[in-house]
Parts: sequence; structure tokens; C-alpha cells
Amino acid sequence: MPGTSTPPAEWWKSSVVYQIYPRSFSDSDGDGIGDLPGIIGRLDYLKLLGVDVVWLCPVYPSPGDDNGYDISDYYGINPEFGTLQDWDRLRDGLHERGMRLVMDLVVNHTSDEHPWFAEAARAADSPRRDWYIWRPGAPDSPPNNWRSSFSGPAWAYDERTGEHYLHLFSRRQPDLNWENPEVRAAVHDVMRWWLDRGADGFRMDVINYISKQPDLPDNPETGSDGLGAFGPYVYDGPRVHEYLRDMHEKVLAGRDVMTVGEMPGVTLEEARKYTAPRRRELNMVFQFEHVDLDDGPGGKFDPVPVPLPVLKHSFNRWQQGLGADGWNSLYWNNHDQPRVVSRFGDDGPHRVASAKMLATVLHLMRGTPYIYQGEELGMTNARFASIDDCRDIESLNYYRAAVGSGLVTAEQALAGIARRGRDNARTPMQWDASPQAGFTTGTPWIAVNGNYKEINAEAAVADPASVFHHYRRLIQLRKTHPVVVHGTFAPLLPDHEALYAYTRVLGDQRLLVLANWTGEPVTVPRDQVPSVSGAELLLCTYDPASPFGELQPYEAQVYLGTI
Repeated sequence: MPGTSTPPAEWWKSSVVYQIYPRSFSDSDGDGIGDLPGIIGRLDYLKLLGVDVVWLCPVYPSPGDDNGYDISDYYGINPEFGTLQDWDRLRDGLHERGMRLVMDLVVNHTSDEHPWFAEAARAADSPRRDWYIWRPGAPDSPPNNWRSSFSGPAWAYDERTGEHYLHLFSRRQPDLNWENPEVRAAVHDVMRWWLDRGADGFRMDVINYISKQPDLPDNPETGSDGLGAFGPYVYDGPRVHEYLRDMHEKVLAGRDVMTVGEMPGVTLEEARKYTAPRRRELNMVFQFEHVDLDDGPGGKFDPVPVPLPVLKHSFNRWQQGLGADGWNSLYWNNHDQPRVVSRFGDDGPHRVASAKMLATVLHLMRGTPYIYQGEELGMTNARFASIDDCRDIESLNYYRAAVGSGLVTAEQALAGIARRGRDNARTPMQWDASPQAGFTTGTPWIAVNGNYKEINAEAAVADPASVFHHYRRLIQLRKTHPVVVHGTFAPLLPDHEALYAYTRVLGDQRLLVLANWTGEPVTVPRDQVPSVSGAELLLCTYDPASPFGELQPYEAQVYLGTI
């Protein structure tokens, strides 16, 4: 499975990961909810695409307050998705096709319906009370002024025991207390259980939140709601590296697995610590800098345009900053982000060209690329017409709070949600032009994007010039050219407002990537990029390719030559 030039212990460096959001991928039984048998029925599609790893979003039992990221049993499968036997069949089907399976590990918090929390909340002297974070206070006086990620205070009052518990997300997602060694041991047990069952690693949800500043101080900087961000007191907390090294030593050491930590707010300096091999913590992290750049004065739902030099500066900083000691995760999309072709490309007349260009720019950087379901088709944002079309707790809570307080109008709130809401990524996978895009024979849990008759997997697989086949070619480049995996990265034209350009170098080989980020033709300043004399044109998003130095709208070209 690993690439030919990557040591077996580092197979994840030459791999391409495909993320599946099970609820929206493929429904096998007509109930409108994607499931494990549905995924199993699509494995040959993933094999054709050429990916190496499947990252499976949570399929554990859950009340569904945050679409599965509120887990009530770490050792089971939500009946909506199937059974443990179905999971075993999925594992085997992937392994038989040369792919690996990575599970989502959500252990900053649990559901409030998890037996651990039920026991903790039963009484103030419960044996598991200290498994969560409790503080005294009056019902209308939270212990601090932190704002939840989903709006409102980050504390919920428990009338039975007269104390508040911390929830950085929904009030139904109480935070675990990692200061308690019993909690850490219980998490380690969960991890061993899934690895022993055949999982090939973990994506760890908000794993840099697990160590809070012990005194949980107020944030002096508050918004119009009187609340402050918790980030300064939670991100990369005082014991997080200790906890991750302990996890590696007690669970991961000696196992041939992959780990990636989701880390909102992580700095480059901290990311080096998390991913430096000698520190034995994680293989790579998901950082959020490039996907937070379009946050406006009012936050994510008040988005602003991002000048290309600003985006390039962010990527270049991380590429070079983790170049010598560490490893990058490369992603545009996931279940929490809007569709990239709508966000940074053109989801209108240039949709195919811009989707190919965006993929080229990302996949040829140094790091492990991630493809989110439907990205390989150039799927677009959903253009929700009403808040009633939305399902995501973050969008719904924001709409109620922002509109209810008069901060924005209903139209303004919906416009922000339409551009940045998480439901954009969660509309069903578009398989074909049949009713409901072939996702289900029933009524889908969230509406299918109306453009499915044009944008779908069946049509893309049949079209050699599709976005799908461009992704296949990019994946093959990673497998056949070691410079894509191991080459050093050097940015070019950092201040150019229309061109994205960089080189990768390994030995005497040099890969040159040129991409037009705009809907107008662009001339490349030849005196500022390496010569391509004698170089091979490996890949182009246009057929036939434009002459070197002249790029058509959203055209990308990739050359391989010698120094």
C-alpha cells in the first residue's frame, strides 16, 4: 500500500485520504440516512479514484445533537448506520482493496446521554463526578464568561446538584476532565479496542482542547453578547503535549497506524511540537489558518473576500514552517467547511476548470492530501433558500441568536449561512441523475443539491475530462513521482494577485506548479519562474494546454524537469 519511496512506518506520507460523512454518503435501505452498507456498496468507486485511506466520521451511538459528534457509546455503532458486523465488512472490504480505515475519535467531550455523564450528574459525590468539569454558581451566573462554539454560554446549570458543567460545544456535549487519570485510561481503552478490531488509526476531534487552564479565567475581551472566546485558555493547553505523549506510549507505540489531530487555533510553533517525530505525539495536524481567512468583522457568518497573496502567505508559511520537522495535512474541504469551488473558485461557468486548478494547487504541496466526499466531482454549495432547509446546530443557533438580538436581519443571517454554513458540505453525495441523486430511494435527511443532474459521479466517471479523472491523475502523480511526496517546497510570486506558483525539489528533479486563480487569461512573468526548457508537461487542466507563460482562466500547469 505505501508509496515506493516511503518507509512502511510512514505510509501516510505518500497516501491520499478520502473523508466520508456517513449520513450523507450512500443510503442502502431507503430511510434517507446514509449507512455502512451504503458505503460498502461504493468501495469500487473509491478504488477507481485511487485513494489509500478512508476517514470515517463518527458512526457511534449518538442522540444526534451535533450529527454524531455527541457520542453516547464509544464501543458500538449507531443503528441508523448499521451494526458492528457491518463495520467489520467495511474494514475487510477496504483492506481487500488495498485501502485503510481511520476512525474519528471524539474525546474532548461526550454526549450528555453517555453513561459516564449520567453517573457524574447523578450526585455531587458520584464516583464519576470528576470525569467532567463542574463548578459551583447560581443558576443565572455561569462560572466564567466563555462563549460556546455554538452560541450562548459555555456552561449549563444542573438543577439536581446545583452546579454548572462546561460544554465548549452544545450543552448536550459536556467536556471531559482530562486532568483525571481515570478519564485518560478510559480513552486509551477505547482506542485499543478499535485498533485491535482492525482500525488503522484515528482522526482526533479538537484534540488540542483537552487541557484547559485550570483556573478557567474570564476573557476580558467580550462581544455584544457579553461573552468572550474560550480559545486563549483552551487551545494547546498546559498539559496537552503530556497527554498526547502518554497516549502514544500507552496505545500507539508499536502499531502501524496513522494519527491526525484536528486543532483549531493551533500555532505553527505548537504544530511543530505535535508533529515532530522525535516527540512521539501525532503524525500530522489539521490547522485552520487558511480556512479562517475569510472570517469578517462579525465572524465566520460575515465572510469577506480573501486576496490571493494573503492565502498564499498562509500556505507558504505552513509549508516552510513544517518542512524540516513535522508534516502538513492538506485540505480544502471537510464536513465543517463550505465547498471549495464555491468558496475560492467559480461554481458557475468555470466550475470544472477552477475545481481542477484548486485540486492541483493543493495536492502537489508537501503533506498528506485529504479529499472530502464530492470534492472530486466539483460539488458546490447548496444555496439554501430558507433557514428551514438547514439542519446544522451551529447555523440554527447562530440564526436564532443573531436575528433574535437584532444583530443582523434574517436575510443577512441566511446569506452568511449560505456561504459558510456546515450544511453546504453535508448535502447528499450526488451519485447519478436519478431522483435524490441516487443517494436514497426515500426522503433524504437534508435536501439534495438541485444541480445533481449535471454534477454527479456517474457522469464524471464517464467523462475523461471530468474533475473526477483530474483527481485520479493527481493521485497517480503522488504514487509515481517521489518529488511530490518528499520534495522541498519553495514559493514563487508570493505577491502576485492572480498566479499561484511554487516548486518542489528532490535531488536534481524540480516540479514547477503554475496556476491562474482568476477567470481571465494571465501572462506568467517568465523572468520570475524557472525555465521549463527540456521539462515535461506532467499535467494540465486544459486540453490542449496553453503555451508556457500564457494561462487561460483557472488553468493550472505542472512541469517536471531537472535543475
